[in-house]
Amino acid sequence: MTKFIGFPLTVIHVPVIILVLIFVATQLYTTPVFAAGSSSSSTPKKKCKKGYVWSKKYKKCVKKTSELLTDDDLYWQARAHVEDGKYNVALDLLWRVKDQNQARVLNYIGYSTRKLGDVDEGIRYYKKALSFDPNYNVAREYLGEGYLQKGDLGSAKQQLAEIATRCGTSCDEYKELAEEIAKYVAKGEVTAQ
Repeated sequence: MTKFIGFPLTVIHVPVIILVLIFVATQLYTTPVFAAGSSSSSTPKKKCKKGYVWSKKYKKCVKKTSELLTDDDLYWQARAHVEDGKYNVALDLLWRVKDQNQARVLNYIGYSTRKLGDVDEGIRYYKKALSFDPNYNVAREYLGEGYLQKGDLGSAKQQLAEIATRCGTSCDEYKELAEEIAKYVAKGEVTAQ
């Protein structure tokens, strides 16, 4: 009788061991997808070395200046960098998107710009995103946050009301902006208006 790690190994044990090893391997090599904001589609985050971006179409990392990259490839890689707090890298990719008239692209240009400290420019991009899609509530939520950074509680509340009319009070964007407004008011910088 053969032994496996000091235990007797029978014909019944071999398939069980193989299944356990396959399960463990798939769990170790499967990466969950986490995305900032809300979207109806998602792309797995693939990590490429510096200067390269994951191409969904070609299923490999290609140079970020490559003509092989689609706007979608650039956008999703930029979002991954935003999630990692690499706003300059995200902006570099977002500027390479050929169709700049997309609410999602303009929103993340605004978000990255605001996170880098230029709140006014970030607000300008959120407004531009909303001019292309007034129902893009992620931009409305971030616009409200930008207004709070500028001390404009009234405008932040106006965006909260706009979100409520579009998706109700149970959607993520409403909850997140309502929470930011509550924190802002709780700081005591201003009383609720």
